[in-house]
Amino acid sequence: MDRSIHIIDIPKKVVVGYRVLDRAHEFLRMVYQKERSVLVVMGPNVYSRYYHRLRESLESSGFNVMYTLADDASVETAERVAEVAKESNADIIIGFGGGKSIDLAKYAAKESGKSFVSMPTVASHDGITSPFASLKGFEKPMSVKAKSPDLILIDVDIVASAPRRYNMAGFGDLIGKFTSVRDWKLAFKLRGEYYGEYAASLALMSARHVSAYYREIALGTREGLRVLLEALVSSGVAMGIAGSTRPASGSEHLFAHALMIVSKKKPLHGEAVGVGTIMMAYLHGLAWKKIRKLLKRVGLPVTARELGVTDDEVVEALTIAAKIRPQRYTILGEKGLTREAAEQLARKTGVIERV
Repeated sequence: MDRSIHIIDIPKKVVVGYRVLDRAHEFLRMVYQKERSVLVVMGPNVYSRYYHRLRESLESSGFNVMYTLADDASVETAERVAEVAKESNADIIIGFGGGKSIDLAKYAAKESGKSFVSMPTVASHDGITSPFASLKGFEKPMSVKAKSPDLILIDVDIVASAPRRYNMAGFGDLIGKFTSVRDWKLAFKLRGEYYGEYAASLALMSARHVSAYYREIALGTREGLRVLLEALVSSGVAMGIAGSTRPASGSEHLFAHALMIVSKKKPLHGEAVGVGTIMMAYLHGLAWKKIRKLLKRVGLPVTARELGVTDDEVVEALTIAAKIRPQRYTILGEKGLTREAAEQLARKTGVIERV
């Protein structure tokens, strides 16, 4: 692509509120006037709890509604969804559920040339907005360019009924922007990489906003969840403006991805990002103790034991994190940390137990 051209890819409309699910047809018709056929991608739990309400709403406005169940978040499954969309002549693919369903839908929409609508049922990460998908099946864990949603529909009542742990993981994902933006600026200074001040500021604002409302978010009030959801949307928009995941994904995400590879018991992505942020903030010279305290106050894990992983797994993840995406320069450098440096970092920040 011509480096003198910068393409901003953001949603046309975002709807956040109460009983949004039952009015889904109204909001789809605001964006799609001629389209008639919809394919809904979701997991079994969302299907049993909410699909009938979505179908009834959309059919009341003349949409032909079909569905497919998400097996796993793999490239193979996403390509299968794309084939289903093509064969059924669907005009729109709706990702209805958590990160898995949304990532499958956005990737399938890109592969099949269909429109994409994001309907999250949990506030676990900022992929609800971004034009990037995290799928298994690539050589390494990474986000790939997919389809930006034309429309995002968020029913706060549904998100409020999701397990608290999953919603709090979204808080951890957002706190990671404190270090991801620092990593991006570092890559700009040392590598001449493109750096967008506006996108960086927007990502940082998302982290600062949820930090200011941590009490409401921790309590799980609907207003607190609304703040969390809107911050996740703005973080995703920051990625769309930047044209990459840079504003929202740095060394803390590399650590989280590495931990998913080496750990026997897989932590939630946002939880691992939160712990990674503590350590990367230390390396960046940020107020890592304040970040640790903030995560603890909302009930997120701040140690290996609380994450459900071992001390050795944390240290190993730190040593391989820089190799996950070697083209993405961060505070971890090109070669990453030695085992001795990794262990020292994890101990100094209290992530693993001190001897």
